[in-house]
Amino acid sequence: MVSAVRRGASISGVAETFRASRSTVRLWVRRAAGKRLDRVDWSDRPSGRRLPLNRTSMEMEDRVLSLRTELRETSDLGEYGAEAIHRELLAQGVEPVPSVRTIGRILERRGVVDGRKRQRYPAPPRGWYLPDLAQARAELDQVDIVEGLVIQGGPEVLVLNAISLHGGLAASWPMTRITAKKVVEALISHWRDVGCPAYAQFDNDTRFQGPHQHPDTVGRVSRLCLSLGVVPVFAPPREPGFQGAIESLNGRWQAKVWSRFHHDSLAQLRGRSARYTAASRARCAGRIEAAPDRQPVPKAWELDLQTPLRGHIIYLRRTTEDGTAEVMGHRFSVAEAWPHRLVRAEVALDTDTISFYALRRREPDVHRLLKTIEHHVPRTRFQE
Repeated sequence: MVSAVRRGASISGVAETFRASRSTVRLWVRRAAGKRLDRVDWSDRPSGRRLPLNRTSMEMEDRVLSLRTELRETSDLGEYGAEAIHRELLAQGVEPVPSVRTIGRILERRGVVDGRKRQRYPAPPRGWYLPDLAQARAELDQVDIVEGLVIQGGPEVLVLNAISLHGGLAASWPMTRITAKKVVEALISHWRDVGCPAYAQFDNDTRFQGPHQHPDTVGRVSRLCLSLGVVPVFAPPREPGFQGAIESLNGRWQAKVWSRFHHDSLAQLRGRSARYTAASRARCAGRIEAAPDRQPVPKAWELDLQTPLRGHIIYLRRTTEDGTAEVMGHRFSVAEAWPHRLVRAEVALDTDTISFYALRRREPDVHRLLKTIEHHVPRTRFQE
C-alpha cells in the first residue's frame, strides 16, 4: 500500500485495490514517512500509551519489594504485608505513597505473596467411582427411604424412593412400614416394568445391607440383586455426596408431593405420588431414552434366596488413620500409605477375593489396585 502511494496512486484507489479502509492506508503511510520501506517497523501496536498514566512506576515497585524483604528480616512485629509496607513508606516520607490495595496488587503481580488462592478442581463425572458407570456404559439405580412423615389423624408414612443416575428414572412407594421384604417386592415390580440396571446403590441401612451384628452377611436385597445380575453397591457411611441423586429426589418428593397437599389417607398420598413420578418421567423422557440400556427381567425368573451366591458386591469405604477398611463386618489392612482415603472394595463371590482400589475425586479416571485379599464368604442358608 505504501509503495503504491509513493508511486503516485491515490489513497482511495489504493484502499479499493487492497480492500482496506482509507484510514488504514493513511496509518501505514504515516508510519513509513521519511523512511526506506525495509527500515520501517511494520509490527502492529495497540492505540494509546504503552503504560497507563496511573500505572505505578517500576522504581516504586522495586522499592516495595525491597522494603518487604527488609521488613521480613528486621521488623520487630514480624509483619511485612501490604499494610506494613504502606505504614513504612509513610514513615519514610515517600511521595506519593501507593494505596494498600495497590501495594497488594504489586506483591501479587511480582509473585511474592505467601498465601495462595484455593485451587478449585472441576467436579468428577457422574458415577466416577465405577469406570463403566462414569463412561455412561452402564446404569445405576439409587435407592433410599424417607422417614418421619405422619398423616394428620392417620398412620406414620415411610417412602421408598429410587432414581437412575444417568436417566433420572424415578419411582416412589409410600407405605406404612418398610422391611427388607417390602424393598424386594418394590424393586422386583419396578425392574419388571423398566428393566434392570447394571448397579443398584444403597446406604448401609440394615433393610438394604442385612443385619450388622453378624460378619459376612449378605442380606435379602443383595441376594435379589445378585440373582438378577445386578451389582449391589453400598455407599460410604456419613458421606451423602455419593447418594446425591436420590437425596435430591427425596427433597423434591417432600416439597412437591408431601408438603404441597393435605393428605386424608395413604391411598390419596399414593395417587398423588404416582402422578408426580409419571410427570417426572415424562419430563425426563429424552434423558431416559439416552441413558444406557437396562436388561429385562427373565420371564421365567423367580427369586430363590437359597441360590448359591455368585457375582460381585461393591463397598465404598474410607480408610482409617492406619490404612484399614471395614468390609462385611471385618477390618482389612489395605495400605498404610492410603490413610483417610476413599477405596472401592469389590467382593468377588466366585473367586473368594476382595480387591481394593484407590479412589480420588481429583483423578476420577485413575483406579489403582491397592491390594487383593483372599476372603471366603460362608455359603450358609439364608434365614427367613
